[in-house]
Amino acid sequence: MDTILLVDDEETIVDVCRRYLEKEGFRVLTANNGEVALQLYKSEHVDLLVVDIMMPKMDGHTLVMEIQELEKDTPFLYLSALTQEKERLYGLTLGADDYMSKPFSPRELVLRVKNILRRTKRSSEPETLKHGSLFLDKSKRLVLVNQEELELTIKEFDLLWLLASENKRVFSKSELLERVWGYEYDGDANTINVHIHHLREKLQANDEKVIFIKTVWGLGYKFEMAVES
Repeated sequence: MDTILLVDDEETIVDVCRRYLEKEGFRVLTANNGEVALQLYKSEHVDLLVVDIMMPKMDGHTLVMEIQELEKDTPFLYLSALTQEKERLYGLTLGADDYMSKPFSPRELVLRVKNILRRTKRSSEPETLKHGSLFLDKSKRLVLVNQEELELTIKEFDLLWLLASENKRVFSKSELLERVWGYEYDGDANTINVHIHHLREKLQANDEKVIFIKTVWGLGYKFEMAVES
């Protein structure tokens, strides 16, 4: 039985979402602020976080960053009444697996939770890739460039793995959103731009001579190790 930690200061939302999730067979832990949620996380096994952003005592972003210090691979989904693009992009940049704006359907929440868990619980068989100075181990979520380890967010790793595992194939932004984030393209192309930019910076910090991800203008991106001219 998968355990969901549901964190929101709105009692009605917590009660409704808990009932829908429990009806689908999930074990649900609840908290009304980040401080309580952090203590629960430390004492319980948690498979997925569902976190409101605006909360008293400790907001959702701070809670996520605290938890990532303990276990960087715990998947999480943001709930928020903040609908501005910059808020959504910031949440995704932190590595959010999904983002739902309030008000939302609890049925849709259940479906998104199932999708996230399905993706994160795929085969744990060790899988590795090596392209020149780049080495990836999917089971360990390890990335080495010139034998130096890189610190990547969950989404940065997933994006790099997808591009590198289908070497030289061009991916459109909409396909990358669907394959890595698990939802259909909705016009938020900047999500991909931000993550590609961060990936390039981190990769080239350990190998300044190589461009690992190529922009194919008008089409998208592909993995192609090329010596920078």
